[in-house]
Amino acid sequence: MRFIADFHIHSKYSRATSPQMEVKTLSEVAKLKGISLLGTGDFTHHLWLEELKNVLKDSGNGFFEYNGVNFILTGEISSIYSKGGRVRKIHNVIFAPSFDIVDKINAALSGYGNLSSDGRPIIGIDAKDLAEILFGISKYIFLVPGHIWTPWFSLFGSKSGFDSIEECFEEYAKDIYALETGLSSDPGMNWRWSKLDRFNLISNSDSHSPQKIGREANVFDVEMSYKGVIDALKVKDNSKFLHTIEFFPEEGKYHYDGHRNCNVRSDPKETKKNKNICPVCKKPLTVGVMSRVDDLADRPEGYVPEKSVPYKRMIPLSEIISDVLGVGDSSKAVEKEYSAIIPRVGTELEVLTEVREDELLKKLPQKIAKAIINVRSGNVNILPGFDGEYGKIEILKKDEAAGEKQMSLF
Repeated sequence: MRFIADFHIHSKYSRATSPQMEVKTLSEVAKLKGISLLGTGDFTHHLWLEELKNVLKDSGNGFFEYNGVNFILTGEISSIYSKGGRVRKIHNVIFAPSFDIVDKINAALSGYGNLSSDGRPIIGIDAKDLAEILFGISKYIFLVPGHIWTPWFSLFGSKSGFDSIEECFEEYAKDIYALETGLSSDPGMNWRWSKLDRFNLISNSDSHSPQKIGREANVFDVEMSYKGVIDALKVKDNSKFLHTIEFFPEEGKYHYDGHRNCNVRSDPKETKKNKNICPVCKKPLTVGVMSRVDDLADRPEGYVPEKSVPYKRMIPLSEIISDVLGVGDSSKAVEKEYSAIIPRVGTELEVLTEVREDELLKKLPQKIAKAIINVRSGNVNILPGFDGEYGKIEILKKDEAAGEKQMSLF
C-alpha cells in the first residue's frame, strides 16, 4: 500500500508550540496534506500520553487511528551530557509499537530527568546509554538520530556533535538503521559522505504547528503496520521506501554559516577564508549544515550511491501562494486560496508533487500553477538560512510575476 508518513512532530506540550497541536486538528490537517501516517510526538509527556490513550483507537498492528488517520507512537529526547572532554547535545527520535512499551520507556527514563518539564524533555543521559536502555526494554523499539546536522543539538552538529556514529553510540551503532536529515540538509548532501551509505535517510517536518506538518515526509509502499514500516527502514529497498519529500535545504535555518545578530550570512568558502570568525563582532560564527557536511564529505557534490532512496524537493503550498500574492503565509488571502485549491485538485502533497503540469495549468490560477512548476524544476531563488534564520524564497521571477492580476479561485 502506498502512503505518506511524517514521523517527527511535537504536541501542544512542547516549548514554542501551537496550542492547536492536538489530535483532532492534526488529523484534519493530515487529510488536507495527504498524510496517512503521523507520528504522535512527545509520548514522554504524561498529559499528552493520557490524551493519546483516551482518543486513539488501537488498530492492532502497532498503529493507532483517529478520524481516518493513522498514528505511530513517537517521542524525541534531548540528551545533554559530557563525553570525550566536550558537552554533547544530541536529539533522538524514538518509535514504539504499543502504549505498554511507552509506559516502560517513560518509567526507565524518568530517573534521568523531569519528563513532564517539556514535550521534548532534556535528560542527562549518554546517547549510547539511551540506546542500551531502549533496546533492553524491547527489540521492537526503533531509534533514529534527529536532524543530524543541526549545529547545536544533533549527532553531527558543529557545536556539540560527533564525527562518526560509532563515536556516539559505540557498540549500539549497529542497531541504528536510519538517520533524519533535517530541514537544512537533503539526501543529496548526505550522499557525499560514504559512511552514511548503509543508513536509510528519512525526512520529517519536526512541526510545531499544524500547518507545518508534511513540509518534509516519507513515501512508502509497504503493509500499513508498525512492522511494515520499521522493516522498510531497516533495509535499503527503494521499491518499498519510495522517496522522501524535501524542503529546499537552503530554506532551512541552519544551512549557511553566520551570525544572526550581526546580520552576517557566510557560505563555506567565505567562512574558511575568514577562519570561522565573524567579520563584524570578531567572535566565532555559528557553523551551519553545508560547512559541516563539507568537512566530513569524501565525495563530490552530485554523487548518487547505489540503491539510494530518491527524493523530491518542494515548498509548502501556503508559502507558494504567499509568494505569488505578496502577503504573509498565514494571511486570510492565502488561507482562502489554499481552501479553494485542495478540494478541486487533490491533497496538498499531490498538488505539489504528483498532479500533471497540464492539469495544474488548467485547474489553478496561472501564476500559482507556474510557481508550483518552478518549484518542481528547482527554478527558484533562495537566500540561504543561517544561525536560526529561515531562508527567504523567491519563486516567481519578476517577469513571471508581472502581467495579469492574480485571480482568486472564488
